[in-house]
Amino acid sequence: MRVTFAFTFLTLAGAFGVLSASIEAKNPDPLEVVSIVSPDGSAKANFISFGATAVNFWVKDKHGKFRDILLGFDNHTTYVTERTFFGAVIGRYANRIKNGTFSIPVANPPRGDIFHIPENENNGTDTLHGGFVGYDQRQWTILKRSKNSVTYTLVDPDGTQGFPGTVHATAVYTLENNSVWNIHLLATATAKTPIMLTGHHFWNLEAYQETQDLDGHFAQFDSSRVVDTDGILVPNGRLIQTKGTPLDFSKAKSIGKSIPATAPFQFCGTNCVGFDNCWIYDKSNASAPAFSIWSVNSGIRLDVTTNQAAVQIFTCNGIDPVAIPRKVDQGGPNTIYAGHSCLAIEQESWIDAINNPRWGIDQIYGPQRDYTWSSSYAFSVLN
Repeated sequence: MRVTFAFTFLTLAGAFGVLSASIEAKNPDPLEVVSIVSPDGSAKANFISFGATAVNFWVKDKHGKFRDILLGFDNHTTYVTERTFFGAVIGRYANRIKNGTFSIPVANPPRGDIFHIPENENNGTDTLHGGFVGYDQRQWTILKRSKNSVTYTLVDPDGTQGFPGTVHATAVYTLENNSVWNIHLLATATAKTPIMLTGHHFWNLEAYQETQDLDGHFAQFDSSRVVDTDGILVPNGRLIQTKGTPLDFSKAKSIGKSIPATAPFQFCGTNCVGFDNCWIYDKSNASAPAFSIWSVNSGIRLDVTTNQAAVQIFTCNGIDPVAIPRKVDQGGPNTIYAGHSCLAIEQESWIDAINNPRWGIDQIYGPQRDYTWSSSYAFSVLN
């Protein structure tokens, strides 16, 4: 049976030993909390430098009360000791890389200048989220901060986790009026290298106050294709047409109530029930919402506008055995985050396109081509 939730245990001393080279005097505390608030006070968020991680996100529900709807840990040390990807920036290359291998120029099978990234998933079969020490496990530096914004930077040296070229990455988090959260991820590289970043935020729009599942969460987005994968979620080069399948969210429907119908298809891997898939947006439009979810119980709605071509949606399949304690505000710490009770939404490009050149998706960046990831998360209350 495939493990669907990557979870790596580190000793605190060991983690800081690995990361010590990237900790600068300007920003010595990886767990320093930066709080920002929108100018009109409609949204609040907390961040830490470790992984440029969002640790809390509060918006108002239909009763006018603030809820922290972002999964995470009250004890911030846990972000260092346990790798869950909660709220972090993922890089240098998000999602999976087949056999931890790619070439530049991109080819299938890889040939020419071939690069090997540590295979940290499925018993050394593939690479997930940048290898053993991805951007989520790195110490970022605070570049600037204000009442409603914080900017983090990271230098990823040439050869780190096997990737070529030095990458300078920047994450900008800004809260605007009307509960809008703008995120910009930027990167430059000194040599040709694959880059695919994302924000790995786990949501429960009810903060676990009304229910303990996703039945009251609804979603709608325009996507008629999903990247097909093998039993360990590595793309096989094919695309699935969503029409007539549980993958079709072109019309609004309950996320939780759609999960049982996935069982015969095993969309999230061998013996897995739920969603863990990459949907390709039908339209590329950075000025209109591409993805929407809402809770009929809390009344909280989220509309995402992005410049990315796809979205990975993960319904927290298989996290139960890990026994992650919830935040106090979400019913913890004596209860855990259960499977199918939360939703990770990752705006990104076509996954493992660096091993599928026939898709025609160029994910190689370098001195003549910078990387830009931009998404706007607009929260509102249902009428």
